[in-house]
Order: sequence, then C-alpha cells, then structure tokens
Amino acid sequence: MRKQRLIVPLALLAVLSVPAHAEERDIGRDVLAAHDGWAAHGSGTTGGAAADDAHVFTVTDRAGLVRALDGGSDTPKIIRVAGTIDANTDDRGRRIDCADYATDGYGLKKYLTAYDPRTWGSARPGGPQEEARQASAARQAERVVLRVGSHTTIVGVGDDAVIKGASLQVRNADNVIVRNLELRDAYDCFPVWQPNSGGLGDWKTAYDNLWLAGATHVWVDHVTFSDQGHPDEDEPTHFGRTYLRHDGLLDITHASDLITVSWSRFADHDKAMLIGNGDTAVADRGRLRVTLHHNAFESVVQRAPRVRFGQVHLYNNRYVVPEDAHDYRYSIGVSTESAVYAENNAFTVPGHVEAADLVKSWNGSAFFQRGSLFNGYPVDLLAIHNAYNSGSERDLTADVGWTPALHGPIDSAAAADRAVREGAGAGRIP
Repeated sequence: MRKQRLIVPLALLAVLSVPAHAEERDIGRDVLAAHDGWAAHGSGTTGGAAADDAHVFTVTDRAGLVRALDGGSDTPKIIRVAGTIDANTDDRGRRIDCADYATDGYGLKKYLTAYDPRTWGSARPGGPQEEARQASAARQAERVVLRVGSHTTIVGVGDDAVIKGASLQVRNADNVIVRNLELRDAYDCFPVWQPNSGGLGDWKTAYDNLWLAGATHVWVDHVTFSDQGHPDEDEPTHFGRTYLRHDGLLDITHASDLITVSWSRFADHDKAMLIGNGDTAVADRGRLRVTLHHNAFESVVQRAPRVRFGQVHLYNNRYVVPEDAHDYRYSIGVSTESAVYAENNAFTVPGHVEAADLVKSWNGSAFFQRGSLFNGYPVDLLAIHNAYNSGSERDLTADVGWTPALHGPIDSAAAADRAVREGAGAGRIP
C-alpha cells in the first residue's frame, strides 16, 4: 500500500521549527563589548546588568519612571521604557504647559518690557520679573529634571520608546547605559536673557536631552536625539535674537570621563554636543575621554561635537547638511587643549558649504584626520582648514599626542555612511 505524504503548511512549519524555550533577547541585560571605545576602559560599562528581578521595571508614564529612578540611587536597576513618556505631566498623568508652571506674576510680555536693552541696558536681569522667572523655572525643573544614578540601564522596549520633555541627568554617577530610546524636546519654558553673551546678547536655556556631568563609564547607543515638537526655528525673535528653547542634545561636561556614544542619531538642532564646558575648567585635564562612532549628525548647525580638553576618537560617523541649511556653522570644533582623532567620517553638504567650513578651531590646534569623504571625494580636512582659515583661526596640527587603542573595526567612510544611514538611531538594534 502506497504511503501518503504529510503536507504541513509553511507557516505552521515555521512555528514548529522554533524551540519552545526560545525567547526574545533581553537587551536590558546587554553590556558594552570589550574594546568598544573609551567606556570599555578599566572596569568597562555594564549598567544595570547585575540588577535582581525586584529592580527590573517596565514604565509607561512619568510617575513610573520617577519611581524606578529612585531619586538617582546607585542600586543596580534596569528601566524598560514602553511607549511615550511625557515629563511635562502631573502625578495623575495630566499634561502641564508653560502657563501652569508660571508663578509670582511672571509673564513673557512683562519680562520683555522689563529687560529691553534699549531701556534696561546691558546689565544682567534683576528684580521682580527675573525673580519670578527663576521661581517659575524651578517649578518646571521639579518635573522635567530626572536624575540617573550609578549602575543603571535605561532601555526602550520595541522600536517606539520615547521620553519627551525631560532632561535626563547623569551627575557624579558611574556605570550607566542608555539605549534604544528617542529623547525628544527638552523644552525650556523660561529662558533667561543674557545681555553680554556673544556680543549681541542671547537667550540661555537650561536643559539638555541628556546631560553627563561628572559621569564615568557611560554607554549611549542607538538613541535618537531631536527637538521634535518645538523646533527652535519656529520660535519668535526677541531683542533681535531667536527665543531659544533648547540647549544641547547630549552634553558631556564637568570632568566626565570614559564615554562611548555609538549608533545614535542627532537631528534638527543647533548645538548638538558639547564636550567640556569651559576654557578655564582645568579640572577637566586628563578626563573627557570620549569615543563617538557610527553616529548620524543630520541638520545640525554646530557642535558635532565641540571639544575642550578631551581625547576624543571620532570615527565612522555620518554628517548630512541639508540644502536649505543656510545657518550651518561647522561640524567639529577644536577648542582649548583638546586632542581630536578623526577617522573615516563622511560629510554630505550642499554647494554653499565648503570643506573648510567643516572644522573650526578656537584655542585648540590638535586634530588628526584621515579617510574623510566630502560629498563622496577624499579630502584632507586639516590641510584645507589651514589653507583657507589662515589668519582667522589657529592652524591645526596632526600631532595629538595619543593614538586610540579601544575601538572595533573601522570601516571606510563610504561603507560607514551607508551603514549609519540604515542602522543608527532608536529602534534599530540588530
């Protein structure tokens, strides 16, 4: 008797072929690989990988996130962010706007009238309206400033995890991982007018999306940073200056050290990343060691990054300046006592941006570069900077005094450009 063949539908066959014990990978337990940049130095970076089950949280709102952060405690913890968390909400989850934070009679029109340079002059703001602004700003800070302690991993669930309106701050903490998140719109309701800033005066804002201050062993990976929701380009002009609402996307300051930023996306912003906050901050010497690799800087006006004091390895990054970016200033800033080692980075820019515009020097001069691409063509950024900026800026030298040893494979700039375009940002961890 002829045997009949058993026919199993392909979909069912696929299900049957998966072991019953197979589970989705828990990226919350991931640690930084050995040699993956400066954050791998010494003890490496493990974040909250050692957390017990009682300190693994899935949070869906601000209140849950605050409880999980535990005031910035150093207890090992893994915080899994699901969906969108808005920091500008009350304890019941109701939306708070700038008018709700305003107190003591603060009003923008009153503030502008009080400190109009034509009548107030160039002195720093002082008096009732500035005091009311400070009190109002303190009320917002209570909501949006979220302290991250040592031995913490904050990781997005799936491909749509967002924290908006918050300023995550890793201050004097060690061993932190932030991954697979969109950090969006750290919006300051109460900027302060600084009459003497930049010669013409400027508006100063308070919040970075992520701020590392005195932080060590931090890994930032597959994070998308932007102002989405309140772009500064849509803000009005007051006292002849744009009424800025955002500071940095990711700032690394106050002697932070041993940082790796990888496969992240910085988009649609003015001052993206500051490494070292002041020319006189001599305590930063020997610190601010940072690796930036496989990141995308898209529609960023400046500071991608600007470096003081630090030894910064900048490799396999993608820079894109859009056609309508007429306010573009520079990408890489070489400032006081910095030592930047740049390898195989790709720059795509419109016709009005020259290769000489990509690197700017202030009080710094140490800049090693190789393998750079400018609109698909090899370019020596150091030589072009010195040739075209002679007299207006300090000449650069390739002697940076160190050679990076902690890094993964370094691809060609062209290969990295393609890989970063497809793989950088939240929701793209392979």
